Amino acid sequence: MLVEEVMTTDLVTCDVGATVRDATERMLRNRVGGVVVTDGGTPAGILTESDVLHAGYVTDDPLSAIPVGKAASAPLVTVRPSATLRTATERMRSEGVKKLVVVDGVTPEGIVTTQDIVDNYAGIRREVRDLATDATGWSERSDRLRD
Repeated sequence: MLVEEVMTTDLVTCDVGATVRDATERMLRNRVGGVVVTDGGTPAGILTESDVLHAGYVTDDPLSAIPVGKAASAPLVTVRPSATLRTATERMRSEGVKKLVVVDGVTPEGIVTTQDIVDNYAGIRREVRDLATDATGWSERSDRLRD
């Protein structure tokens, strides 16, 4: 199963110069767990719910006083739409993130999250089972050719 099959294409963005409060309002309004932070229209990082909590706790300032650029996670961790979900999962694990921005070159196409992977778990298992069945069938045919 490929990333492009499960990713969300509606990216919620926020400019690097906005405040964490502005970004949080966008997250709440759009019911998402993070916003892609842009600098001049180019993706520069991501601000997640965890980043908001961390920034509020560490600074002890109101969210309206914290610039998004100071609280966002950067550099942005990305994946290509043609990557497999296994590749995306391994990248999430190795980078310690729960969200990957999906890019084609430098153009953001969407986002894939751990929740997207969980929601598609049945399809992933079915795909693995089908691949295992195909592999078994191939080896049985190969054995017959050698006899």
